[in-house]
Amino acid sequence: MNQVNRRANKAIIRVIMNQIHQNKPPETRETFDRLLGEGYPKDEAYRLIGCVLTAEIYDMMKEGRVFDESLYAKRLRDLPKLPWD
Repeated sequence: MNQVNRRANKAIIRVIMNQIHQNKPPETRETFDRLLGEGYPKDEAYRLIGCVLTAEIYDMMKEGRVFDESLYAKRLRDLPKLPWD
């Protein structure tokens, strides 16, 4: 993983950690706890949630729209199915 990808990955993880800490949106914490309960290691739970967050950021940029919390929550509930599957 190159330097730019490492920094981007750390930034995504920080956002997820903030969402969990602030419980906003609550679906992030619920999904994290659910994934851990299903036996996923912590790093994999962060990675899966990060995939959803990254997909939402990509869609926002591509479509020129604001964050869609309901779509984000739906995609979190769908995990471990990824948004592009």
